[in-house]
Amino acid sequence: MASPLDDKTRSIIKACVPALEAHGLAITTEMYRRLLANPDIRDLFNISHQKDGEQPKALALAVLAYARNIDNLGAMAGAVERIAEKHVGLNILPEHYPYVADALLGAIAHVLGDAATPEIMDAWGKAYWFLAEILIGREEQIYVAHAAAPGGWVGWRPFRVSRRTVESETVTSFELAPVDGKPVMRHVPGQYLSFRLDVPGYGSERRNYSISSAPGSNAYRISVRRIDNGVVSDWLHDSVQEGTVLQVSAPAGDFTLGNPAPAPIVFLSAGSGLTPFISMLGALDAAAATGVRYIHTTRTPATEAFGPYIRDLAARGMLRADLFYSRATPQAAQDATGVTTHAGRMTPTWLAREIDRTATYYICGPDGFMRDAIATLKAGGVPESQIRFEFFGSAADATLVG
Repeated sequence: MASPLDDKTRSIIKACVPALEAHGLAITTEMYRRLLANPDIRDLFNISHQKDGEQPKALALAVLAYARNIDNLGAMAGAVERIAEKHVGLNILPEHYPYVADALLGAIAHVLGDAATPEIMDAWGKAYWFLAEILIGREEQIYVAHAAAPGGWVGWRPFRVSRRTVESETVTSFELAPVDGKPVMRHVPGQYLSFRLDVPGYGSERRNYSISSAPGSNAYRISVRRIDNGVVSDWLHDSVQEGTVLQVSAPAGDFTLGNPAPAPIVFLSAGSGLTPFISMLGALDAAAATGVRYIHTTRTPATEAFGPYIRDLAARGMLRADLFYSRATPQAAQDATGVTTHAGRMTPTWLAREIDRTATYYICGPDGFMRDAIATLKAGGVPESQIRFEFFGSAADATLVG
């Protein structure tokens, strides 16, 4: 267990908040520059998040939140759990933490210069290792649970693509079966798989993809949207065929459907944010749940993944769906029993009219979409405990940190 930080250390960390507000992004950018100079450490990261600046910005927000909450670290519990789950998916181990410590402390000294006094550096060293020990301890618990679970494993396990299915003009699903033919760990609806991929011309890449299949013991399914100039998504769509072997770590993530599931439930998604909800819907369907609300925004009917599945669930009375087409005007024939189509994006005004304060809301999609939805729900009186969200990649929006 991590030793509590002393009063002096916490006081110094709090005093650093203005400096982090002014220079936090410069510090984390320099930190990643140092980390990525080591090829062994570089392979642990999604490099695309470095190129677009998303990862340094997300970390800067996280470090700032840590400093602001140094006297009330219980407020960071959700963020710590998400980080631990992501680290386990990427197979981060205790021996990786000293590299991050050296890079972070070196970056603080480099950016702050003479302002980085020995006292400040000592305080940040203590604060880093305090948090690191918490993460290492939690990650060890998760690794042990994965190893003990039926069909579970630790590390990278080879899976073969057993089937490809085109879900829309932008989304393709890949069903994955373990090469060893043994059972797989039953995932919790909403979790994701992490992949270690060797992409020709780019080398080692890491990605996380939500599991879109209902829980089972034999295989998983992921559903991947092609992203413009996406290194990995283009490769998956263009080159990965049935029979391709991919390296996969055990299911991870804390954006999950409760057991028992809360009722009523509203799913809010945009783009490929629907994928964890397809898994959740599969579990709810198996449990004969009813009264689910499904609200989804996509570009056009041609980009709408899992449309037939949603319409089938609606026809059977399990859910009521609202589908928004941001770049098309729906035809009357596209409406169906329990399904209403809309032209344009889902707006805060529309959502505000539809709020059910007794419902639990699950939200997944681009950061801006989630930020607007969360703000609308809170303004409409939905308790924060009934608002759950998942983000792709790194949370580079202050609303989504913590």
